[in-house]
Amino acid sequence: MPKLLTFGLAGTAGYFESIGLPGWLAYVTFAAEAMGGAMLVLGIYARWVAVALIPALVGAIIWAHGGNGWVFNAPNGGWEYPLYLIVLSLAQFLFGEGRYALRPSPTLH
Repeated sequence: MPKLLTFGLAGTAGYFESIGLPGWLAYVTFAAEAMGGAMLVLGIYARWVAVALIPALVGAIIWAHGGNGWVFNAPNGGWEYPLYLIVLSLAQFLFGEGRYALRPSPTLH
C-alpha cells in the first residue's frame, strides 16, 4: 500500500524500470500484495498465500534493497524488513491460519 499512496502505480512502475525490471511487473506486484495481504488478514488459505508472496520479498531484497545495507531505515531502505517478512511468511506456513480463519488451508500431515 505504501507504493500506491506514496508513488502511485505509475511512479512505482517507473522505479521498477529504473532498477532494471519491467514496468508492468509493478502492477502485478501491487495486485499480488493487495490481494495476498487481504487474504492473509482474513485467513483465506493464508498458509499458501504466505508462501506464494515470498518470491516478491526475495525480489525486493535482490533488486531494490540488497545494496542499501541491513537496516531498513537506511537511505532507500535496507534488506532487514523484507527478510523479516520472509521469516514471518515461513512461520505462517508452518503454523497455519488459526482458529478464526475464514477458509483454512488443508492441514499438512
